[in-house]
Amino acid sequence: MQQALDLARQALFISNPNPRVGCVVVSAAGQIIGQGFTQQAGGPHAEVMALRDAAAHGHSTQGATAYVTLEPCSHTGRTGPCCNALIEAGIAKVVGAITDPNPQVAGQGFAKLQAAGVEVSIDHAAGIASRELNIGFFSRMVRGTPWVRMKAATSLDGVTALHNGHSQWITGPEARADGHAWRARACTILTGIGTVLEDNPRLNVRDVATPRQPKIVVIDSQMDMPLTAHVLKAPSGCTIYTSSTNPSKTEALQALGATVIAIPNAQGKVDLAAMLRDVAARGTNELHVEAGFKLNGSFLREGLVDELLLYMAPKLLGTGGMGLANFGPLDALSQAAQLHIQDVSRVGEDVRIVARVAGRDQF
Repeated sequence: MQQALDLARQALFISNPNPRVGCVVVSAAGQIIGQGFTQQAGGPHAEVMALRDAAAHGHSTQGATAYVTLEPCSHTGRTGPCCNALIEAGIAKVVGAITDPNPQVAGQGFAKLQAAGVEVSIDHAAGIASRELNIGFFSRMVRGTPWVRMKAATSLDGVTALHNGHSQWITGPEARADGHAWRARACTILTGIGTVLEDNPRLNVRDVATPRQPKIVVIDSQMDMPLTAHVLKAPSGCTIYTSSTNPSKTEALQALGATVIAIPNAQGKVDLAAMLRDVAARGTNELHVEAGFKLNGSFLREGLVDELLLYMAPKLLGTGGMGLANFGPLDALSQAAQLHIQDVSRVGEDVRIVARVAGRDQF
């Protein structure tokens, strides 16, 4: 099962919006005869890849055991049901890590295997690791919203940019490459129109190898998006969420391939909670937020952030600079959001902190 989990991690950058799944097939004699992990959407799932691997090496799968990090699917989507493939291959036992939260599966895969005479058991310890690897998929299936991860780079005194807006580069090249790896695992990268106007970023993955580029989402209440913005050329597409109506600008943006969606709230801003539901409905598991302090503040103030990804450089930038997020002020320490530190690592000369908002993963 550990080997299956290692295989699942190889799907980190490719399987979205499908979960990251690994499978190892072991013969009745205890020999590993096949292994695989989920491919790009529309491609074979982990179980089929493992069965194909076994066949390619001339191994019979009759009476074998399949170790799989997520319940085999039981429905027909872009591919056929994996439980059918296991049954047809003569698999005698399936050791699964965790039940699939997809309502189209949700125990039906295990039940179908058992009905066909396949022995099924659950490795609960592996299930914890599998759920963590697929936290965004579980979030989308259970909550109807993506897992929201907010990334920022700061000095030790919490400054993200100088008073004049300069922020390139606070952190070193190793931290920037690491940040691109976190971009690569996300389905979608979100920023605000302020960042687009100030920096004209591409928001693509450049510093690590990846077979796919995340989609881009821009929060643009007044439709100020320049038609020359780099994000409009994103290979996976750009979606603009707005609160205004501007038919001519909408038509111009759509002509460039952008999707424009108006979701206003009572204050005339973009309804961020509704936006998250819409992004999830479009297949986003992990939403990677790289925005300025105003939009960061809105996400935090509305309680929409699940996890913070912070890179802290060994620098002091002093007063007058821009902070991580504009929200508050708080009147008491008891009002502060409680965070749990998931990981602290040194990346080059900088420190990376992954901190999770308390209780956000309890779903």
